[in-house]
Amino acid sequence: MIKRFGIWNILMILVVLVTIVVAEYVFLTGEKLSGIFIGLWAPTILGFMNYFKPKE
Repeated sequence: MIKRFGIWNILMILVVLVTIVVAEYVFLTGEKLSGIFIGLWAPTILGFMNYFKPKE
């Protein structure tokens, strides 16, 4: 699997998953606006990954 996706992509997906978990935790602990703000990082990171994807 690592050869197919590459170590960089797997690492970035893990970062996105951690961001989602942290955003959920912050949101559910009562800081709703901070949780929403952190939650918006995940699609932004995925968008940058898609934009800077090397052409094959």
